[in-house]
Amino acid sequence: MEFDFQWLLLGLPVAFALGWLASRFDLRQVRRMDRDSPRAYFKGLNLLLNEQQDKAIDAFIEAVQSDPDTAELHFALGNLFRRRGEFERSVRVHEHLLARADLKPADRDRAQQALAQDFMRAGLFDRAEAAWRQLEGTAFDAEARLALLSLFERSRDWASASDTAESLQQGGAGDFGPRIAHYQCELALAADAQGHTAEADAAIARARAAAPRAARPLVLAGQREVAAGRASTAVDLWDELRSVQPASFNLVATDYVAAARASHREAHARDTLASLYAKAPSMALLRAQAELDRATGTDREPEKQARRQIAHLMASPSLSAAQALLALPPQSWGDDGLQALRASVERAARPVQRYRCAACGFEAQHWFWQCPGCLGWDSFPPQPIEEL
Repeated sequence: MEFDFQWLLLGLPVAFALGWLASRFDLRQVRRMDRDSPRAYFKGLNLLLNEQQDKAIDAFIEAVQSDPDTAELHFALGNLFRRRGEFERSVRVHEHLLARADLKPADRDRAQQALAQDFMRAGLFDRAEAAWRQLEGTAFDAEARLALLSLFERSRDWASASDTAESLQQGGAGDFGPRIAHYQCELALAADAQGHTAEADAAIARARAAAPRAARPLVLAGQREVAAGRASTAVDLWDELRSVQPASFNLVATDYVAAARASHREAHARDTLASLYAKAPSMALLRAQAELDRATGTDREPEKQARRQIAHLMASPSLSAAQALLALPPQSWGDDGLQALRASVERAARPVQRYRCAACGFEAQHWFWQCPGCLGWDSFPPQPIEEL
């Protein structure tokens, strides 16, 4: 069968015509899309980039009115309202989005999250809690639970806070053990205040299980043992605190001495305090040592106390150490004591012997006519901070 070239000659013009029509159709479609796209949106974006929020809001409102089905415009407008503190208008925008039946599930969750943020920023915490709860199980689940955790802390709902923190930890959001320990300690204090000793014991046990190395459960447990008349058990608990959190032992140093005396373990307490002080000197440990010496009558000489205070003051100059030395008779100070007192006062006075700009808060050791921070003129008061 021979090929008829006449069909080829007829087909080429037809193919050319169809291609030309297709190109014209695409071009008209592009022009229509460009014409239909809200120019006010690009105008608002330009104004927003130029930090002209008032004009940008007007432009976005115009864009939303011309194309009310565009979700992104609503999100942009709501975020602008929230940033400006116009929470009522922001809430209306996001509630309008949620009322749309054709909104995609992802956009619906996003609008719910934005609405919850509006309520949080506006201080409407009860409505914020309800809004965040509707996001549980969505892509914003972790953020919602963290926000709920913050709300529970604000309202001191420690039981709900503990449950939420546990769910976050189980979901892989991080280690919330120390926070759970604090929540359980708060529950223990509340239970003790109501006379529910068994509930308080259980809360302390949960706190220690949630964070075995946390300081607060051990501190609180020891205090409860002292109140119950079991001083020796309190000493053991605080010895455990000394091993896991040595710095936090300062919080109970004086109570430790009282518990050791009540349980006739003064020698153990003296060795413990001396060992801790040698590793990390502090005024709390020094006071506890002095209290133990006074209680047991092993150090009644002011000169010996003064030497201890002077040694501490020279090693760690502070106003608290200087105050402790000043409480002793002046004749016990000696030249070393006077020198240590001068160094301590000089060190403590140095931060306040500065000038602070009244406009921006910039601080400097020297006085300036023009602030180096904000470049304002005559913004430095002529007196240093300590004289204002």
